Amino acid sequence: MGSWRRFRRNRSAMFGLAVLVVFVLLGAFAPLITPHDPVQQQLTQALQTPSAEHWLGTDNLGRDILTRILYGTRISLLIGLLAVALGLVVGVPLGVLSGYYGGWVDLVVQRIADILFSFPNILLALGLAAALGVSLRNVVIAVGVSVVPIFVRLSRSSVLTARNEQYVEAARAGGTSDARIMGRHILPNTLSPLIIQSSLSVGTTILLAAGLGFLGLGIQPPTAEWGAMLGEGRDYIFSFPHITTFPGLAIFLTVLAFNLLGDGLRDALDPRLVHEGGDKPAAVPGKA
Repeated sequence: MGSWRRFRRNRSAMFGLAVLVVFVLLGAFAPLITPHDPVQQQLTQALQTPSAEHWLGTDNLGRDILTRILYGTRISLLIGLLAVALGLVVGVPLGVLSGYYGGWVDLVVQRIADILFSFPNILLALGLAAALGVSLRNVVIAVGVSVVPIFVRLSRSSVLTARNEQYVEAARAGGTSDARIMGRHILPNTLSPLIIQSSLSVGTTILLAAGLGFLGLGIQPPTAEWGAMLGEGRDYIFSFPHITTFPGLAIFLTVLAFNLLGDGLRDALDPRLVHEGGDKPAAVPGKA
């Protein structure tokens, strides 16, 4: 309860949480909110500016932009959550094994992480998307792999701190297996930084997925996805700026909300990271 009270007192974090709740509700109840079809073309209504009928206007094919943003919320949030889940499933076990055993296991895992870290996230995602092909599954894989090394490093650093604690030594002396020590004693005590980083990484993965969509390597039209909407409207950015402005604002608000939420979780779950005198909390280990 102490963590929740600290989180609730953080106005920025509560604002981020509120924005995310609004987006989730809008995406979930999109069919009830708007009567328009997100993919049906109405060429006679193309390139209309915001009006009473189309609150955010229409795109070059006459599709209602508000409707496509609402339906696109589902795709963008799904990609972000699944990509981070992939990063956790792959990165955390590797990081735990690397930190617990050390030696050649640590050497091999960390060199793999170094190789992945040597590529900028967007470049790594672009290469994987181009190699795997275009689909929702492949976009999740391409974006998820780019955050794997962050979770490898984070979980390794947490395990290096925890493996020499007295409760771990006691479990080891009692004949507890390594797998049980890692699963029952070490991993639960390293969850706070993983939760914080997961929240921050969702915003990053949504931004990466939007970048792939903008470049034509993400979710393909006519499916409504924010990045693809930006790509479709770039030819009209000066003559009809509303086509790109509103999807861009949706991306901005969502990424901002996840970042604010992550900062709030960092303050709430580990107040030791906040320096005396009200300084900013120390950064969660991640990509340098």
